Amino acid sequence: MAAKLRKGDKVIVLAGKDKGKTGEISSVDPKTGKAVVDGVNISIRHTKQSQTSQGGRTPKAMPIQLSNLAIVDANGKATRVGFRMDGDNKVRYAKTTGDAI
Repeated sequence: MAAKLRKGDKVIVLAGKDKGKTGEISSVDPKTGKAVVDGVNISIRHTKQSQTSQGGRTPKAMPIQLSNLAIVDANGKATRVGFRMDGDNKVRYAKTTGDAI
């Protein structure tokens, strides 16, 4: 099945503690159905000091379920993703505006 959300897409969070926040997808794991979005679902990780790095509390973006994300269209609103054939190529497009993504 074709991926509706890909790395680099600008998305908005639909559910959870970060509902309404927007960010860019930095990685997607299709096997687990999760994605890491910059600035969303941040948790604090405690790291021990080593010779090369300073220890302390570092914020880290954790994976979020793909079903809780929607792509942002040209108007800045959440939209669904559709597919259509453009010649021999399958192209993703925003359902609300009809523009290619």
